Amino acid sequence: MHNGGVLIEGQKTTTPPTVSDIEDAAKRIADCVITSPLHISERLSELTGATVYLKREDLQPVRSYKIRGAFNFLLQLDAKEREHGVVCASAGNHAQGFARACNTLGVQGRIFVPKTTPRQKIDRIRHFGGDRITITVAGSTYDDASELAKKHAATSGALVVSAFDDPRTIAGQGTISAEITDQLGFDPDTIVVPVGGGGLLAGMAEYCHHRTPNTRVVGVEPAGAACMTAALAAGAPVQLDTVDSFADGAAVRRAGDLTYAMVRDLGLPITTVDEGRVAKEMVDLYQVDGIIAEPAGAIAPASVGPADSNAPVTIEAGSTVVCVISGGNNDLSRYSEVLERALVWEGLQHYFIVNFPQEPGALRRFLDNVLGPDDDISMFEYVKRSDREIGPAFVGITLGCAQDLPGLLERMDASPLEIECVSQDSPLFRMFV
Repeated sequence: MHNGGVLIEGQKTTTPPTVSDIEDAAKRIADCVITSPLHISERLSELTGATVYLKREDLQPVRSYKIRGAFNFLLQLDAKEREHGVVCASAGNHAQGFARACNTLGVQGRIFVPKTTPRQKIDRIRHFGGDRITITVAGSTYDDASELAKKHAATSGALVVSAFDDPRTIAGQGTISAEITDQLGFDPDTIVVPVGGGGLLAGMAEYCHHRTPNTRVVGVEPAGAACMTAALAAGAPVQLDTVDSFADGAAVRRAGDLTYAMVRDLGLPITTVDEGRVAKEMVDLYQVDGIIAEPAGAIAPASVGPADSNAPVTIEAGSTVVCVISGGNNDLSRYSEVLERALVWEGLQHYFIVNFPQEPGALRRFLDNVLGPDDDISMFEYVKRSDREIGPAFVGITLGCAQDLPGLLERMDASPLEIECVSQDSPLFRMFV
């Protein structure tokens, strides 16, 4: 239960949204969003022995759930607030929902997005917002953009439309839980929710706490941006020193004050999932299920596994589970990185520095004596210099199966070549991969 406390955000006093606020939001935004489909995932159901549904928020008009919170917020503005305009910060998805809401409702808005935002998302923001929005690309992370949005609001009088840390936004996102229950016709055993700043988790969990109290709601963060986990450990939201921006839609450096308080008071379980596992799930969603998910959108299904597995979220056979596919705004140019991360996580992709003697036949001997029959060279960076006896090459090797690695390393040790394994924390790894 909530402790009833009041939280201060800047000069604004906010209290957590109630389940009635969420139900009112569902009615308010009904004409602005779709009731997103609830599809059974045969792949994940077979994996876990449960009935696993995918809540397809990637099929919303802006291809993410963020449209819910944006419309619920803007639809409650009074005439004076509309006149002063609105501003937001976003890694892309909130901005698209915000832009569509501004354009639909005739409100002027400004959007700050970090430089890491995929071009595809920026183009879509412009498409949805038309001449009602102005975009400023600045800062390295969402949090940088958020600070710029707050400064703009302070000087312009515009109202900040929070991506996750406002009761109106949270209530809008929470409407997904109400839809799930209506679509199923019964209460699910588990709902798995991706976590960035915490607005989606807080809203959905608040609804379930009151309307489907036997439903377990689990939040999952990307391991490289686990701001809610850090907040719960510290007893308050804290700033992460570094953030892995791969799952850009959930790469938040600091959890929200309001969302943290709600997650804490509801006692919600939070876990993390490796970005490589997310990349592998993106590949499976695309190749097996025909679903284009962005990294943040694949977090929930990437985390589930059977009860006897080491998956972040273990599922009991026979139970009913819903994973939220939170977004599908993925840039096609990123798929090479997605595939690379997936192969590394599976143990199929490895990198080495190989010092070749600069003489004829050196590469042939490496291929014949070191590589296995199912191994493949996926990357080879080498510059021959005539004034040196040995030339280093950066070599990427894709294995036929992960269990082939010990044999490859044994052959490397037996080879007269000087070969060094490049670890994932090496600057060389980060330069090429």
